[in-house]
Amino acid sequence: MTSLIEQLKRLIAFPSVSSTSNVSISDYVKEQVGLLGFDVETVRYIDKSGTEKANVLAKRMPPGGQSTGGIAYFCHTDVVPANQWTGPGGDPFVATTEGDRVYGRGSCDMKGSLAAFLLAIEQVPIEKQMAPVWIIATADEEIGFDGAKHLLSSSTGYRDLVAAQPLAIIGEPTKLSVIHAHKGIVGFGIRSHGRAAHSSRSDGVNANVAMVPMLEKIAELYWRTVNDNRYHDDRFDPPTLSWNFGFTDHGTAINVTAPLSEAWVSLRTMPEIDGEDLIAEAKDYAESLGLEFKRYDGGDPVWVDAHASCVRTMCELAKCEPKTECYSTDGGQFTELRQRLVCGPGDIAQAHTTDEWISIDQLNRGVDLYRRAIETWAVQR
Repeated sequence: MTSLIEQLKRLIAFPSVSSTSNVSISDYVKEQVGLLGFDVETVRYIDKSGTEKANVLAKRMPPGGQSTGGIAYFCHTDVVPANQWTGPGGDPFVATTEGDRVYGRGSCDMKGSLAAFLLAIEQVPIEKQMAPVWIIATADEEIGFDGAKHLLSSSTGYRDLVAAQPLAIIGEPTKLSVIHAHKGIVGFGIRSHGRAAHSSRSDGVNANVAMVPMLEKIAELYWRTVNDNRYHDDRFDPPTLSWNFGFTDHGTAINVTAPLSEAWVSLRTMPEIDGEDLIAEAKDYAESLGLEFKRYDGGDPVWVDAHASCVRTMCELAKCEPKTECYSTDGGQFTELRQRLVCGPGDIAQAHTTDEWISIDQLNRGVDLYRRAIETWAVQR
């Protein structure tokens, strides 16, 4: 039996930054779950940059048990870049243990969670199972949930999962709190085209000139989301759409007129507030200025009633009250699953940091909680 820390170190050793292929770590996950008696489906695809990616959907059916219900664990195998790593050891993909912490890129978000669930299911013999157990590991969660989207469109096994309607646990770091709802995310980009020339001449066209009124409109919409209660939902903190924006003209010299100016906006949607009217207003204004407008797909919010049976039972196991969060997860893609919640070891405050870490205490408690969840949904009649 691979120890918890050793398993985490092995997972961290795969430099599965979203801009690179995650096929190697997916093959490793496939091997590990195969040793635990799972049947595995691999869904591969080529991303927009031409890089091969892979999703893993593994299922362990009970011998002679039921084919519906059960429990499904969701994680992602990609991680954010670690170019400015400041953690101990110097290499973000060589895990380092110091005190009660394991440092390494992905230790918290979210390879520690995967290591914990693998050990938890190892502690539940298949002979005791009365309902199915799934493990789903997706690609590209960090850059638009593309792996989950490909899984939905291409996986035959996912249709079986939907038919079974198990409890779906998204294992993102929550300090083992139970998150019954989180925001979604959408965005758009705007381009202004000009013509580069020496700034002393009159034949250049500065792309920023047409972009300036667009930026004013974006700022106006930002303040509307802050001040207008129609765009607030007090069940979240902050209660706003978190309208965020920026722009660049890629300028390299002050004596060259900018040939291209680009702006971007992202907003975090809520179950009853999607900001679509604001996006439409921005689009109409951009087009009136002759600018290019491009919508970026994101993810839907998650909302399962805090009093739902699955949420209350998980809260009893975790000894906590249900909460909401303002980040987004792959869970926003799995809208056909009626029982969804987010719960995993680690603190989101450590995710994406230059010295990312997870506490060993959180890992051990994660194993215990996941094991009891498996026993509750997949072992007990």
